[in-house]
Amino acid sequence: MIQTDTAAAGVDRLSALLERFRVRAHLFHAGPLCGVTPFAAEPGRAFLHVLRRGELEVTHRPRSGAPRRLRLSQPTLLLYPRPLEHDFYNAPQEGSDFVCATLDFDGGPHHPLVQALPAFLALPIAEVDGIEQTLTLLFAETERVRCGQRLLADRLFEVLLLQLLRWLLDHPADGGMQPGLLAGLAHPKLARALTRLHEQPGANWSLATMAQAAGMSRSAFAAKFRAALGTTPGAYLLAWRVSLAQGLLRRGLQVRQISDQLGYASPAAFTRAFAQAVGTAPREWLKGL
Repeated sequence: MIQTDTAAAGVDRLSALLERFRVRAHLFHAGPLCGVTPFAAEPGRAFLHVLRRGELEVTHRPRSGAPRRLRLSQPTLLLYPRPLEHDFYNAPQEGSDFVCATLDFDGGPHHPLVQALPAFLALPIAEVDGIEQTLTLLFAETERVRCGQRLLADRLFEVLLLQLLRWLLDHPADGGMQPGLLAGLAHPKLARALTRLHEQPGANWSLATMAQAAGMSRSAFAAKFRAALGTTPGAYLLAWRVSLAQGLLRRGLQVRQISDQLGYASPAAFTRAFAQAVGTAPREWLKGL
């Protein structure tokens, strides 16, 4: 199994990202399934399913980017970060352990992780160190009604997602990741620069300062960054700042406040950068929501 040298990165690659773009889980099913259970592809709807025991057959539509038919006979996590129609075929089984949650990503399809994750991921539970303890707590909460049950189950699903993301960062080749943010965070040196950028979006970033944060030369950093993320450091910085700006606009902050937070010299400079990325000025973008 291929692993990256995650210890060399020495950074928390996910906290700054998930603090700014949150993910909320909501438990909606616990127990066995009977016959065919369809899950429609609804805008903004993501799913995390957990098969802890039993067998399950999963089907997807042709040309969906996911396997047409998949038979599961071992405990498995199933992640659908974007709308993707899928059907479950599961014969009734006494004591079958199966739970499902929807995931709400801040910003919907614009959430950095939604854009970076594969359309579908089936991960055997045995692959993920430490996940069994989380599952024990989760399934204990679904067995009987207790105070705060749904709230605690929702939080445990969010813990599962975080553990799954950790696994992806530690095993990028096994997770089938394409060029993008997760591929960049999986690279020990690029992760240093990306994490600093996520934590300090308003800093005076340049190619030189990003390369310095990564501990690389400018030319090596630029080449490795493009290969891993499929874009240039400057374009990624702009996209990250604009994504943050959109969230701040939705929260009611003024253009001047946002430009100060994100390190622009003036509101006019911020407006030009926003329009370059989005195609319209911040206030017009907000009116169109």
